[in-house]
Amino acid sequence: MTSVLTRPDIIADRTPTRRHYVMCPPTHFAVEYAINPWMRPGTPVDRDLALAQWDALRRTYLELGHEVTVVEPEPGLPDMVYAANAATVVGGRVYGARFRYPQRAAEAELYRKALVEVGEYVEPAFVNEGEGDFLVAGDVVLAGTGFRTEPRAHAEAARVLRRPVIGLELVDPRYYHLDTALAVLSGHDVAYLPEAFSPRSRGVLAGRYPDAVLASPVDAAVLGLNAVSDGRHVVLPAAAAGLAAALRDRGYEPVGVDLSELLKGGGGPKCCTLEVRA
Repeated sequence: MTSVLTRPDIIADRTPTRRHYVMCPPTHFAVEYAINPWMRPGTPVDRDLALAQWDALRRTYLELGHEVTVVEPEPGLPDMVYAANAATVVGGRVYGARFRYPQRAAEAELYRKALVEVGEYVEPAFVNEGEGDFLVAGDVVLAGTGFRTEPRAHAEAARVLRRPVIGLELVDPRYYHLDTALAVLSGHDVAYLPEAFSPRSRGVLAGRYPDAVLASPVDAAVLGLNAVSDGRHVVLPAAAAGLAAALRDRGYEPVGVDLSELLKGGGGPKCCTLEVRA
């Protein structure tokens, strides 16, 4: 079988497409509770630095030619900066979020008010945390479960988004959302950490993506897979040097950013970025 690594035509054809992203500044960001292993309540947060790092991410998207819509943050919701968890938007339909933990529950309504402008909003019946666990990969949606999103939400997402949903089970609590363990690089190309998935899900991924980029535990541990790709440019944590090199070998252009303050809440570039797919 011919591998992507020996296909220079595939490697050369990394075409970026203009994207529309929704973001929310970390104006009220803090680590006040623990709902994932990254969070340690009382951890000092430099809010000015968090805002500067977030704004550098926003400007990176603009410089790459993408559109960014900014949602106003709300006091008392320190995790609202992680906009990806607010919904999944495909084909003008917005599948809203229902957060597992009460600390974040109020975010859903605030994001609903913003997202009704971009498509038909559908209230979820089951717990799901938006693009944290639903990643659109070409004509399918890869869907995580194990820590946050209920398996029943997978069938609901398939109905709402009108796309096949492929369920994947996460087994390492550090990678509590799918977007911390897997990155969609293009419609048919992903990068992931095998150790983050159950044996059955590893088999599903290996069968569907035999030429996937396999991330090292070292790069995953800095949330290197919490990345955003436009088909050519892959925005990822600057500390994930090995993953960046692997992406470059595949013809992608890695764009490193520093979100060290927001990592204290368990988030990286993708966590801060919700994509609107018309």
